[in-house]
Amino acid sequence: MQKIKNQKAWFLVLPVFLLVAFSAIIPLMTVVNYSVQDSFGNNEFYWVGSEWFIEVLNSDRFHAALGRQVLFSALILAIEIPLGIWIALRMPRQGWAVSACLVLMALPLLIPWNVVGTIWQIFAREDIGLLGHTLAALGVDYNYTQDTFSAWITVVVMDVWHWTSLVVLLCYAGLSSIPDAYYQAARIDGASKWAVFRHIQLPKMKRVLLIAVLLRFMDSFMIYTEPFVVTGGGPGNATTFLSIDLVKMAIGQFDVGPAAAFSLIYFLIVMLISWVFYTVVTAGDAEAQK
Repeated sequence: MQKIKNQKAWFLVLPVFLLVAFSAIIPLMTVVNYSVQDSFGNNEFYWVGSEWFIEVLNSDRFHAALGRQVLFSALILAIEIPLGIWIALRMPRQGWAVSACLVLMALPLLIPWNVVGTIWQIFAREDIGLLGHTLAALGVDYNYTQDTFSAWITVVVMDVWHWTSLVVLLCYAGLSSIPDAYYQAARIDGASKWAVFRHIQLPKMKRVLLIAVLLRFMDSFMIYTEPFVVTGGGPGNATTFLSIDLVKMAIGQFDVGPAAAFSLIYFLIVMLISWVFYTVVTAGDAEAQK
């Protein structure tokens, strides 16, 4: 007897496709349109082809912002991934402390990005902020509005405070899914804590770590609100990342064509690096299963 397929479920999915088309595809096509044309006002456009893309790619301003962005994302991943794993390994596995720790870990994630920037902007001020005032009392030369190193430290520590919890929760979920039989076998074999972590916990966390790395890379590479609120991209251009530079070009200077080309290049860079991350990790996982 042939099974009858019911295609009515597509009617439930269709509104989602329409919403995605309206909120993502149509704006993207508009950006593509602006990236290959020039406008002199009065809604008149002139075809320029790849001129804006060549201009952006040859711009020292773009290269400088890209370098700062890559450095920031590399620092974030180098700090948050190991720190998140370390905290997750030390969280309790049973009792009331589990709920308490999970709630505490989730609290920073509930705070809106602009509020996080405002909190750290006040917290790091020398006159009214606890951090800035304490460092000044200790004789530490700290001023995130004038010193490049202080600005970078502030932005990096702020992001670590805000987003390490996400890595912790993902790693904790991966650790909680490991059956007790693995740990019992390790105890019987007399395995050390490092051996348990290397051969049991880390392999079982590979998939959640892939998600954590991808999410944190994409978020850190597209960060805008927090550093803009705290430093405004300064001092000078010290913390002017790609997103801040793009907004300055599109809104501050109103260079619509170059800004559109900039945004597409930005989008492709994020997609390319994310694809490389995913390919490398999944290829290693497939090789280990052979």
